[in-house]
Amino acid sequence: MHGYEPGSVVPTTELVLAHEHPDDRPHLQELLDHALHSKGSFSSRHRFVDTAGGIHDAIVLADRMSEETGAVVGTEGYYIDLTDTFDEARQAFLDEALPDLLEARAVIEQAKGVLMVVYQVNAEQAFGLLRWRSQQTNTKLRALARQLVAEVPTLPAAPADRQSVFDHLLLTLHERVPADSDTQVGGPG
Repeated sequence: MHGYEPGSVVPTTELVLAHEHPDDRPHLQELLDHALHSKGSFSSRHRFVDTAGGIHDAIVLADRMSEETGAVVGTEGYYIDLTDTFDEARQAFLDEALPDLLEARAVIEQAKGVLMVVYQVNAEQAFGLLRWRSQQTNTKLRALARQLVAEVPTLPAAPADRQSVFDHLLLTLHERVPADSDTQVGGPG
């Protein structure tokens, strides 16, 4: 777990502390001192650094080691490396939540775009309008945005003269793209 081949080192308190994450080292030293001078076992959650520099989250379950005379000579314990568990849980959360977050963000951006065109406002003002309606109606902003986007197709078509102006705008956009813009076909910019 710490990166050593089995049997290549003798585990000592000094070695354990040397691998302890610097921020957790004082706490572990206190636990070890307490265990050596009290009559109880202990557990601790902390981080350690392996020989390759990787940081591991771990739980240690430990007890005192005593001679036959009862004299305490050290501690012995068991490490449970939680690093993979944390990484898997974090990835599972992201895998589950990210698509919903991206979808929610996309519909909010679409609704902002509609408001920007209709009211001739900037993105911040459009978002402020959505937020205001959300608060005033006690409706989730995402739900309002989704409903707005769903209802836009029900609006009457733009007057022919306005649509003609927009047609010209769309068909001549390339003529007004600054020379220093990303000119990759289909790319951003």
